[in-house]
Amino acid sequence: MAKIGVFVADDHSVVREGLRQMLAKSKTLELVGEAADGEVAVKAIRKLQPDVAILDVAMPLVSGLECIPLVKNDSPGTAIVILSMFAREMYVHQALAAGALGYVLKTAPWPEVLEAVQMVAQGKYFLSREINSDLIRGYLNNEEQKSAESSRYDMLSAREQQIFRLVIEGNPTKNIAELLCLSPKTVEKHRSNISKKLGMSEPLAMLKFAMKIGVADPDLWPDS
Repeated sequence: MAKIGVFVADDHSVVREGLRQMLAKSKTLELVGEAADGEVAVKAIRKLQPDVAILDVAMPLVSGLECIPLVKNDSPGTAIVILSMFAREMYVHQALAAGALGYVLKTAPWPEVLEAVQMVAQGKYFLSREINSDLIRGYLNNEEQKSAESSRYDMLSAREQQIFRLVIEGNPTKNIAELLCLSPKTVEKHRSNISKKLGMSEPLAMLKFAMKIGVADPDLWPDS
């Protein structure tokens, strides 16, 4: 039986080394590639098409959360596990909404990480045991009422939402164009449409708006 191919993306070398050693000992999993930032990860996954990708939630250039829709677009057969220090409900909901099947805390023991990989490879959801399982039920039931601000965000197309999230993370037009395989001119057109639909163009205003509706991490806010 062929092994499950796993790609690892984390900006901490000690984490990648731990995952590398764990996978080397597995009889059912194998490491097929790794990266230290989100931009490299997206490009590598596009080429390698791994069965499972383990993505750190907070990486340079492109965050793990923003990597999810990019990976799902370029490699739809790749199941995603988010690896994170944070058990915040906001992070978990964002990861699931973007297309991840697994969310594992970095404090979890290695056997739990292995279990997560094996579960998502079968198309099943997996959350660290420290995370309340009600989060999955709440997400799947989608019972939360959308605010007026969320409705404004929903006016954006899927591509515009994707570009909006990359913009608030500080990515310039050139980087966004490369990640999405678009021309800079097309990206600029999308950015213009986003500004018109939301009624704002300043990056800080967009970031504040994104945090209010729960699509951005408050830790992104620049230090005063």
